[in-house]
Amino acid sequence: MNLRNDRPRPEGHRRSGVPTRLARLTGRHRRPLAAVWLLLLVVAGVQAFTLPGLLSGGGWYAAGSGSAEAAARLADDGFEGRGATSVTVVITDHRHRSGEPQFEARVGEAADAVLRDDRLRASESYGWTTLTDEENRGAFLGEDGRTALVRVGSDLDDGTARRVLPDIQERLDARFGPEELDVSLVSQAALWGEVNHLSERGLILAKVVTLPIILLVLLLIFRSVAAALATLLVGVTAVVFAFGLLAVVARQVELSVFVQSAAAMLGLGVGVDYSLFMIMRFKDELRAEGDSSREAVERAMARTLRTSGETVLASGLTIVAAMSTLFLVDLGVIRSMALGAVVVVALAVLISVLLLPVLLHILGPRIEWGRVGRPRDASDRGERWTRVTRRVMARPVLFLAVGVGAMVVLALPALRLETFTPDARVVPSDTAVRQGYDTARDAFGVGSAAPLQVVVSAPDPVQEMPPAARAALLEFHDALDALPGTVRVDSAIATLRAVNPQDPLLVPADTGALPGDARATIGHFVSADGTTLLIEVVGDDTASSEAVQRLLEEVRAEAELLAAAGDWRVVVGGETAEGVDANKVIEDALLPVIATMLAVIYLLLLFTFRSLFLPLKAIAINLLSVSATYGVLVLVFQDGWLSGPLGLDADGRLTNFVPVLLVTLLFSLSTDYEVFLLSRVREDYLATGDNTGSVARGMADTMPLISGAAVLMVAVFSAFAFTGIIPIQQLGLGMALAIALDATVIRLLIVPASMRLMSRWNWWLPFRRHDPPAVPGTGAPAGPTGPPDVPQPASTATAKGPHPS
Repeated sequence: MNLRNDRPRPEGHRRSGVPTRLARLTGRHRRPLAAVWLLLLVVAGVQAFTLPGLLSGGGWYAAGSGSAEAAARLADDGFEGRGATSVTVVITDHRHRSGEPQFEARVGEAADAVLRDDRLRASESYGWTTLTDEENRGAFLGEDGRTALVRVGSDLDDGTARRVLPDIQERLDARFGPEELDVSLVSQAALWGEVNHLSERGLILAKVVTLPIILLVLLLIFRSVAAALATLLVGVTAVVFAFGLLAVVARQVELSVFVQSAAAMLGLGVGVDYSLFMIMRFKDELRAEGDSSREAVERAMARTLRTSGETVLASGLTIVAAMSTLFLVDLGVIRSMALGAVVVVALAVLISVLLLPVLLHILGPRIEWGRVGRPRDASDRGERWTRVTRRVMARPVLFLAVGVGAMVVLALPALRLETFTPDARVVPSDTAVRQGYDTARDAFGVGSAAPLQVVVSAPDPVQEMPPAARAALLEFHDALDALPGTVRVDSAIATLRAVNPQDPLLVPADTGALPGDARATIGHFVSADGTTLLIEVVGDDTASSEAVQRLLEEVRAEAELLAAAGDWRVVVGGETAEGVDANKVIEDALLPVIATMLAVIYLLLLFTFRSLFLPLKAIAINLLSVSATYGVLVLVFQDGWLSGPLGLDADGRLTNFVPVLLVTLLFSLSTDYEVFLLSRVREDYLATGDNTGSVARGMADTMPLISGAAVLMVAVFSAFAFTGIIPIQQLGLGMALAIALDATVIRLLIVPASMRLMSRWNWWLPFRRHDPPAVPGTGAPAGPTGPPDVPQPASTATAKGPHPS
């Protein structure tokens, strides 16, 4: 792209300042620095290889919530058939039914294979294979008569379980699949282990699909192999460095499995974007030198760093600042992805301004090596963009109405946006963990796969509590069973009532005299010390349904009444409670996140452009763009429009972290393009005072490159959308849509039309009054098109703020 180097160069391009010193340093020590780059790449690559095994499926529990406390108590209080990790083994025999000896033998063999696997370190089990009485076993036999459940407690911690359960599942599939026996391990650890596995596979597939597309687009933009490969190298280096650093962090703190895909997606997009702007500017500056000497390369590099380098720094700072606002969300999974985004963008900036110059010094004029096709006439392209922009600005009201109207129409479906916490539905239906989940739902009832878990604790063993307190607990149990929407209540109460009808909770300290099934049931629902009881409430719908969420509210209301009546401590957990608590944290933090982000972006743009209204215009346009993106996501993932033909999974809702993550990402990336475009417009305006002409020339200078960068980002994000699991599909498609809208409707229609209508108010800043910019060559003021509040530069060198690429 021709960056109009025929213009007089500003005085600020003289050999001084940090850019010049950095250009000189990277030029003189280019070979040792290149060796350091390669060494760091190898070290980071070794660390990055370990990252998948260090990531966690956790991060969804809201700190201090009842669901988090319930999960901790069930893992630590010594319930039989439960442990640090609990797994439900779902066994379906397609050859035999309950009552046939072969069914008993085959189910028992499958359960034993799980229990005897040394990697699982099973400690306890409870279910079909451990109970003897038919009435008690009935709760663990599905309506189809072919499916049995066994609950297994394991001593494995969550992280280890997540790594080994997929391998155990593969071995079970290989052993029992040919015998028409489905054996599925269903648990949070199994689910997130599968998510991790699918994320790795999707990441590899996305790279296989994305890298050739990126290379092809870069060849079309640069028309040289060397420049395309150099740009791609920066993006890959940013991702590898980020993965290596995140692997070190993951050894100290819990990071979500989603951080890997999010960092790779954003790192490739931003890394390639930044290096694209840097390399294109370097090529133009080197061409303007008309010399291939080492000194000419150093001067070209200094000017590249002073212009594009400063813009990359400003853009990266904006993205990092915006993404950092996500740390206000007190949820591990959100903070993990925020950390991944901040790390990969910061590294992309550093690599672009510190390491990429090393490579450009080494290549020098060889950056044009590997010519592909005929070079495009940059002046012709610039004239085409100028004509388009002037046509839009000739009828600004019409084009602004068309652009805004189109975005509003796309945004309307966003009013129906609904979210859900990730569950087994985020993995494909052909995976074992999803099949086990679906089988349990179909055979035992839709709510049985995720019951509400009511954990009731007392300071002393239950049998030592006053009779009135024990009576209150029994009334509480019966009240839960009578709630609308409750299918059944699973607990030890029914068994205890059979043992002691007069005072069921007066459990003997020594249960050795009780029947075996009674002992097993009590051990499964009553803690080893007798101070904690579990009551599972099975609803009549899925965990994230509105019906079960209403049931959760009623259960928690009953729990408050019990806690107020005595010394009982009652918390409600389970998948529904976890999702509701997590969504509450996100909802409560959403407005503070958005408000803080907007304030940060406004101040950064105010400092960059020295304008009061341009940052407000940018924020308003970005809000419109985000709303339109939400609307399209609702149409695709909630309403199912085109999801089938596109190969996307539509489950009726968006993953709960997608909207809050998208709003920060999209504001960051849209502001990124705003900085590149308006920096060039402001530079021209300060030199000419011509508002309309400056917009047209700024568009002509930057839009070819912005369009190419947008195509690259759309390619990267789309690849992840079509190869990832549901949350990554939604995130990738949302980002691809937003970038496409930004590079077309926003940049081509709304931005030039709005700037034409704002006219002299584009650059107005209160409390500062200066003479309008002078028309070059005349010494005369620019006239009415220039507002009196714009500082008059002696030349374009005095224009502060980053120069565009």
